[in-house]
Amino acid sequence: MLEYTECYQEMVGFSLDRQHGSPDEIWCLQHPPVYTLGLNASREHLSDPGDIPVVQTDRGGQVTYHGPGQLIVYCLLDMQRKPYGVKALVQRLEQSLIDLLASYDIHAARRPGAPGVYVDNKKIAALGIRVKRGFSWHGLALNVDMDLLPFEHINPCGYAGLKVTQLRDLGFAPPLQVVAEDLLPRLQKHLETDDTVSDVDYDLNAVETA
Repeated sequence: MLEYTECYQEMVGFSLDRQHGSPDEIWCLQHPPVYTLGLNASREHLSDPGDIPVVQTDRGGQVTYHGPGQLIVYCLLDMQRKPYGVKALVQRLEQSLIDLLASYDIHAARRPGAPGVYVDNKKIAALGIRVKRGFSWHGLALNVDMDLLPFEHINPCGYAGLKVTQLRDLGFAPPLQVVAEDLLPRLQKHLETDDTVSDVDYDLNAVETA
């Protein structure tokens, strides 16, 4: 498990130091409890953080929560090599998750105007991306087997009253490592990274669930 701020600094450092043509990387991990705010996020969407840290970051989107039992996947891509732009990148991340959930017999879908993936109008996965100098960082967060209570203190992604869900509540909660390994080939397919991902870094230890 990796502290958000430490991971964020490593992710940005990697992205700004790399050269075009260098191999892409995908990092799979989980964070200790933390609220993160996107570039244009309003704190009015965060009502009572309590003891949970609040971190300003540079991704798109509003406020979200990360915690143990949630699969975080950071996609560090050279966008100049891709035949698609940022909007399509978000759609491809969503489709990777939709395909993954379908393999678990869970029907998931997009929601117009609200990036992410939803099951029965409840959000199960959030997305946030930053692109600079032609490189992307940040990625997605999939709720697997976690304490959802901290979501009650925010308007998830800026939407008041938006409910969240997770794999466990849908009757299926394999270990995070298994979910990560199931998701990776779908990401490679949709992101067109099959020949360029040099490192898939897993840090999924110490899974704690409520």
